[in-house]
Formats: sequence, C-alpha cells, structure tokens
Amino acid sequence: MTREELKSSRIGVLMGGLSAEREVSLKSGVAMAEALRRRGYRVKEIDVDRQLPLVLIREGVEIAVNALHGRFGEDGCVQGVLELMAIPCTGSGVMASALAMNKIFARQLFAAAGLTVARCVVVRRGDSSDSAALPFPLPVVVKPSREGSSMGISIVRHGGELAAALESAHRYDNEALIEEFIPGREIQVGILEDEPIGAIEIVPKNEFYDFEAKYTQGGAEHIIPPRITPEQLKRALDAGKKAHLALGCSGYSRVDLLVRENGLCYVLEVNTLPGMTATSLLPEIALAAGIGFEELVERILATALRQG
Repeated sequence: MTREELKSSRIGVLMGGLSAEREVSLKSGVAMAEALRRRGYRVKEIDVDRQLPLVLIREGVEIAVNALHGRFGEDGCVQGVLELMAIPCTGSGVMASALAMNKIFARQLFAAAGLTVARCVVVRRGDSSDSAALPFPLPVVVKPSREGSSMGISIVRHGGELAAALESAHRYDNEALIEEFIPGREIQVGILEDEPIGAIEIVPKNEFYDFEAKYTQGGAEHIIPPRITPEQLKRALDAGKKAHLALGCSGYSRVDLLVRENGLCYVLEVNTLPGMTATSLLPEIALAAGIGFEELVERILATALRQG
C-alpha cells in the first residue's frame, strides 16, 4: 500500500480503555490523532469499551492505531480482537503484548536471551512474605506483575513496610514481585521499526520514576544523551533491541533499563505501547534522533501494514 492509498484508508485511533491508565491513554490518543490529521490522514478517535468490535464495524475502520495503555489494551486483548477482525494494528501482536505485560514471564525470557535481570521473589495474593526470608537484602522494589505507569510500585527500605507495599501491589494484580533494589542510572531505549533510535536518562524528583514523575511537567529531569560512556550506551542500545526481540515485539517500543556504574545493564521491562503525551519519552528520544512527532506517528502507522 502506497502512502496515498494509506491516506485514503479509514484509520481508527484507539484510546481511553478500561485500565488504570485511561487518562494517560486519552492524551496519547488525541496527540497521535491530531498528528495524523495534520499529515492528511482520515482519522476517527475511538474511546474503547467492551463494544469495540461493533464500533469498529460501524465506523468502517480499516487500520487501527493503538494508543491504549495497561490492561485490556496493552496485554493482547485488543490485539486479539483486531486480529480476528483482520484489521492491521500498530504495536506488537497478541503473544508479545501479553508477555511484555506480565513481568514474571517477561523476565524469564530476558534471562533466557542472555540479558541481566534483578533477582526477585513472586508473592501471590494471600501468601505471606517475611523480609527476613528474602534471598537478598533490603531495600527491595515491590511491583504488581501486570500494570504500567509505575502503578502500585513501592521501594521498601525497612521490613515493617513490606506488608503494606504488597497490599498496594495486589490492588492491581494477584501476583506481585519483590525485586532486589539495583542502584544505577535509569535509562530508556527507544525502538522504532525494530531498531534502537536512541536513549534517554531519567532523574526523577521523587524517590523513583513514579506516576507523578512520569506525567507531571518537571517531575523528572530528562537527559539526552545519557551520562554514560559511549561503550555503555552501545550496550544499553543493544540490550534494548535484544529485549524487544526476545519477547517477539514488533514495530516500536520503549525498553526500561538500569545501568550500573560498571556498565552492567539490567532490563526492567518492555513497554509495547509507550506513552505519546507531552511528557512522554519515546517522542523525546525520537526528536533527539531527528524524528519529529508527526513523522514518528506516521512511521508507527506504517508499521501496522508490515504486521497486517
């Protein structure tokens, strides 16, 4: 399909959804829809609910731009609906989306691919976990297995805080991870068309890169290029691509890493549908690589056809 043929297609931008990240998704979706309109595409904004298949049929959507974040949009559910309806979609497919959303399975695949991950313990709802029994010392990071935007994440520095941190994580998922705390620089690698396009260092104003730091202007300092050596940057970019491919991701993503002083890269997660808001990292990484926001969104749209 040529660019002109693509412009004559009916494009649905899926946003909102049913997850805890609904408001962020609405901002991402509006930004992507406006960018495509400025480039001359026929776009319909769709606030996703459980009537999505009927809406897609009613609106005659031929290609979907997935701007959903979190459960039911980033975890393979919507991808499966679109695949069943033979509608090409941006982002990764069903399996890669489901694997990336589940931190337990994702880290197993990262390790199998030779990537470094933090040690962890999985705690299911109803289980007890005594900090004294952990195979690594405090502090630790507690997070739900399947949630994004740092929802339900806590840093535990004292044993008495662990139960409350697990309770917070279990509000979002039945399974929670207790990970060893890795001191290092927070580096995010941008992937576009399955290749790394650059990286950014995040220095949050809060204790870690939480929801507030991610989506509040000035909540974190963004540094491009990251303050690591050229060799360490190459390792980080390589690790980002390897993590993206280890899960079978396609098109684009953002990979979160921690880089220690010795250059060792710890892979945290792959975001298969990274934010596209005013404070989002992938657009900032792309801009530093000479790719403006409208071009970025247009190139993301084109990846849907390669997967469709």
